[in-house]
Amino acid sequence: MMKTAKPEQYDFFAFLSRMRYISRWGLMRNTVPENIQEHSLDVAIIAHALVMIRNTYYGGNLDPSRAALFGIFHDASEIFTGDMPTPVKHFNPNFKRSFHQLEDRARRKLLAMLPPELASEYEPLFFFDDQEEYVHLVKAADRIAALTKCIEEGKSGNHEFRRAEAEHFEQLSASPLPEVLYFLEKLLPGYRLSLDELKLG
Repeated sequence: MMKTAKPEQYDFFAFLSRMRYISRWGLMRNTVPENIQEHSLDVAIIAHALVMIRNTYYGGNLDPSRAALFGIFHDASEIFTGDMPTPVKHFNPNFKRSFHQLEDRARRKLLAMLPPELASEYEPLFFFDDQEEYVHLVKAADRIAALTKCIEEGKSGNHEFRRAEAEHFEQLSASPLPEVLYFLEKLLPGYRLSLDELKLG
């Protein structure tokens, strides 16, 4: 009796779907818990917006869709590493370097869960450190997303995030990127409003 060949199995997307189970802000008391899947969507939306602002007002010519894709996948390695609190991640230069190497290995592990032809297509979305302009934009979007989380917690009466909010806002206010300053001035204030206060038309 002939044996039927076992179909090839690739678990890349099944693992990505588990981003929803990785919680952020592990050392903080959260009013509304946040996972890395939710955070990654926020980063993607904001990174896309920053490029749109740059291209519209500051003579930029970057691809907003590419920035959004980088935002979607920027924390995918945390499926394996978990969300490391920033004070721990930056404990010393040696640990920071080792952690970055661990993140790279986690990304490689994920890509290995795809057929080689697809893995080569996804690889540039996981490794874009050589694209400096996008790196700065995604990092700024990441920080803005963290700031909006701090604001939401403050609106809920949770003072646990007060210092983090001040630090994120201070660092973003010193950004050399005009699109970041534009976002802080014109788009961030809406996050501080209640639904009734938002302009609905």
